[in-house]
Amino acid sequence: MVRGTPTTACQVLLSDRPILVRKLRDRLDDTLDALLEAGCFTSKDCDEVLLPVYTPSQKVRRLLDQVMFRGEGAANVLLRYLPQEDITTPGKEEKQLSAECLLYQKKLRSSVLAQAHFLSTYGGTGRFSLDDIYTESLLELLPADRATTALGLEDVVGLVGTLNEEADTVLVSGEAGTGKSTLLQRLHLLWARGVLLTEILLLFPFSCRKLSAEKRALSLKELLFLHCCWPDRGQDELFQFILDHPHLVLFTFDGLDEFRKSFTDEERHCCPTQQAPVPVLLFNLLQGTLMKGVRKVVTSRPHAVSPALKRYLRKEVFVKGFSPEGIACFVRKHHSDPTIANRVVESVQANTALLGLCHIPVFCWIVSKCYKELLGCGEGSPQTITDVYLMVLQHFFQRRVPQEHQVLGKGWLQEHLETVVRLGRLALEGVETSCYVFPAAQMQNCGITEQDIKLGFLIHCKDLSDSTDCSRYEFLHITLQCFFAAIHIVLNKHGNRSVIPKLFESQCRPLPGLNCMFLRQCINHSVEDDTNTEETPNLQIMAKFVSGLLSQRHRNLLSRSCPAVTLEWRAKQVLKCLSTGMQRHFKTIPRPVEGEKKSMHAMPSFVWLIKCIYEMQESQIAKEAVAKLEVEHLKLTYCNIGPVECTALAYVLQHLQSPIGLQLDCNTVGDVGVEQLLPCLHVCHSLYLRNNNISDEGIRKLVEKGIHCENFKKVALFNNKLTDECTKHFAWLLKSKQNFLSIRLGNNNITSQGATHLAEGLGYSQSLQYLGLWGNKIGDKGAETLAEALKDSTTLIWFSLVDNGVGNSGARALAKLVRRSTTLTELWLNQNCISRDGVEHLIQALEVNSSVKDVW
Repeated sequence: MVRGTPTTACQVLLSDRPILVRKLRDRLDDTLDALLEAGCFTSKDCDEVLLPVYTPSQKVRRLLDQVMFRGEGAANVLLRYLPQEDITTPGKEEKQLSAECLLYQKKLRSSVLAQAHFLSTYGGTGRFSLDDIYTESLLELLPADRATTALGLEDVVGLVGTLNEEADTVLVSGEAGTGKSTLLQRLHLLWARGVLLTEILLLFPFSCRKLSAEKRALSLKELLFLHCCWPDRGQDELFQFILDHPHLVLFTFDGLDEFRKSFTDEERHCCPTQQAPVPVLLFNLLQGTLMKGVRKVVTSRPHAVSPALKRYLRKEVFVKGFSPEGIACFVRKHHSDPTIANRVVESVQANTALLGLCHIPVFCWIVSKCYKELLGCGEGSPQTITDVYLMVLQHFFQRRVPQEHQVLGKGWLQEHLETVVRLGRLALEGVETSCYVFPAAQMQNCGITEQDIKLGFLIHCKDLSDSTDCSRYEFLHITLQCFFAAIHIVLNKHGNRSVIPKLFESQCRPLPGLNCMFLRQCINHSVEDDTNTEETPNLQIMAKFVSGLLSQRHRNLLSRSCPAVTLEWRAKQVLKCLSTGMQRHFKTIPRPVEGEKKSMHAMPSFVWLIKCIYEMQESQIAKEAVAKLEVEHLKLTYCNIGPVECTALAYVLQHLQSPIGLQLDCNTVGDVGVEQLLPCLHVCHSLYLRNNNISDEGIRKLVEKGIHCENFKKVALFNNKLTDECTKHFAWLLKSKQNFLSIRLGNNNITSQGATHLAEGLGYSQSLQYLGLWGNKIGDKGAETLAEALKDSTTLIWFSLVDNGVGNSGARALAKLVRRSTTLTELWLNQNCISRDGVEHLIQALEVNSSVKDVW
C-alpha cells in the first residue's frame, strides 16, 4: 500500500491534502459557509482564513489546519460537502503499489536501517546501538515574532511552527557538536522501522560532505539512485512515481555547513531529468524550484545559513543540546557499570565549567569516553574546550601504552609528535579546502600510516551507495579536525609568522571574498585552489584552540615539542590579536542619545573573542580586555549564548570596573548558564534573561548569589519555565535586599499561590519600583493578596497584571491600592475579566489619586 488506509476523517484530510487544496480553491467561500452553518466555525475563524495577505492555496491550507484542529466533527462536515471523486473515505482501499515500488521501498528501508542502527564511536572501538545510547536534545522553534516552543522529534517534519506554508524545507540548526546529525540519524532509524513519519513512503538521506566530493553533472534521478539506494529494476517507473507523488517523499541533507559552495538562488534548474552540477541540484531542491512538494530536512550550523536560503524555509528548529538531566542520562547510558556512571556524573556536576561544556553532546561523549582521565585528574579537571580535547588526545595515546607501563609520562605529546604532526597537516589541508572526507591518495601524501589510523582519530567514511568502500576517511568530528589543525599551527617550527595574525584578523574583520587559503603558509607545499569558500565557523573553532594551546597552563606540555621561544612569540601574537579585536569593538560603540544610557550591542565576533580569552585562562588578560569598556548596558540578544558562552562571559566581565546591565534575552542560557553567570553578578545592576528556558532551580541559584551582590537591582525573566516555587526565592530576595528595584516575571506559570509567596516579600520591601506579572494565572485571589501587600508601598511606580484572569473582585482590591498609593503612576490590567462594576471602583479610586497617569 502507498500508506495505511485512513480510518478517520482527519486522516483523510492529511492523506488527500494535495487533492483537497486543488478542489477547495474555487469553492472556498461556500465551504466556509457550510462549516459556519454546522457550528464548526465562527465568523472570526472565517475572517482569519480569508485574510488578503494569503494566496488562494494558502487560504485552503489554513482552512484544513483549522478543521483538523477542531477534530472529527468538522472534518466530516467538510468531507460531506465535497464531491467524493478522487477523495478517500475512511476505510476505503487505496490502489496497490507496483511490485517494483514495493521492492525498492523494502530495499531502501533496509539500507537506511543498516546505516542508522549503530552510532559509531571513537575509531570503531565501541559500537553502540542508537536505541541504547540516544538521548533527546532540547529542541525549539525559532519563529520571527513569538516565543520559541518546545518540540519533540516527531514535530521536526510536522505542521507545528510552520512560518511559510508555501516552502518545503525545514532547517535544523545548531552549533558544532549539538547533535544535529544524531537527531537526523534517529529520525532515519524510526522511519525505517515504520514507527515515525508513517505517511512518508520513500526517504532519501544525503550527506553534504559526500555531495561536495561529487564532480559529475547529474540528473535528479541519478542523484537519488547513485547517492542513496540503487533500484534493482524498474528505475523509470519508480522515478515517475516519485514525480507523481512528491508529498510521499522526504529528502534529508546533513551538514549544509560542510558543503563547499554557499547557497545561491541565481541559477534556476527545474527539469528533473536534465543533468546539472550537484550544487545547482541541491540549491534548487532546497528552494523548491526542483521537486516542489517534496519535504526536505537540512541540518547546518547557524552561520552557514544565509538570508537568501532563509526565504525558502518552512520553519527552523534549533538544537540546543542536553539539559542537565540529559547529561546524566547520557552518561549512564554510556556506562554499563552504574558505579562508574555515578562517579562521572558527580565529577561533572561538581565542576560547573565542565557541566556547561557537557550540555553539548559531543563534549559529553568525550568526557564519558575519557572517564579514567577525568576521574584521575583531581584538582586539574578540564575547564576549557582545549582541556577536553587534550584529554581526548591523551586518552587515545594511552591505549597504545603497554599495560605494564599503565600510564603515559609527562612527555607523552613529544613521544607521539610525529603522529600529531601528520594528522595536523591532514586536518589543516582539509579546513583550508573545505575538505572533510579524505581519499587514500591525500592520506598517503600527508604520510598517514596504518598505525595512525588505528589510533581512532580517523574513521572509515560510511557511504550508503557503496558500503564496501573503505578507502576514504574522515575525522571523528569536525571539532576534532579543527583541533588537530590548531595543533599544527602552534607546533609547526617552520610556520610563517603571519599565520596567527591573519587567522584572527579574518574573524575580527571579515572581508568580501576572504577565505582561509592564507593557512597554506603553515604547510610546506601548495594545494590546488579549487574552492573559494569562507570557513568562518571552523576558523573560529581553530582560533579558540590556538588560544587555549598557547596558554601558560599548557606551556610545559608543548615546550617539549616546540621551542619555548617560538611558543612565547606565538602567545604574544594571540594576545595582541585579542586586544586589537576587543578595542575595535569598543570603538564602534555609538555615542548615547541625550537622556539615554551608553550601550553596546555586541556582534557575534565579540562573543568569539571572549571565548578565546577564556581558553587562555589568565585573569590578567581578561582584566586588560575589558579595562576600556565603558558602557552601562551590554546587549547580547539572539547571539546563541548557551552555558559555554556564559562561562566565558562571566570569566571576562567579572573584571569590569563599573556595573552594567547585561541583556541576554532570546538565547539558550538555561539553569546551567545561570549558574555560570554568577561570578560576574556583582558587576550587573540589571540582568535580562527573557526567553531562556530557565526553571525554578536556576532562580534559586541566582537569588542565593544575588542577595550578596550590592549592585544587583533588576531582573527580567519573561517567558521562561517558572512556577510558584520561584516566588519563594524572590520573596527571600525582597526581604534580604532593600535596594532591589525591579522584578518582571511575565508569561510564566505563576498562580495565586505564587502571588501569596511573593506577597510575603513585598510586605518587607522598601525599594521595589517595578513589578511585572503579565501573562500568568494570578486570578482574583492573587490580585487581592498582592494589592494588600503593596498597599503601604512608598516606592512602587509600575505594576502589571495583564492577562491574568483578574475579575471584579481583584479590580476592587486594586482600586484600594490605587486610592492609597502616592507613588504609582502606571497600572496595566489589559486582557482580564473586569466588567463595569470593577471599572467603576477603579474610576472612583482615580478621582482621589493624583499620581497615577495611566490605567490600561
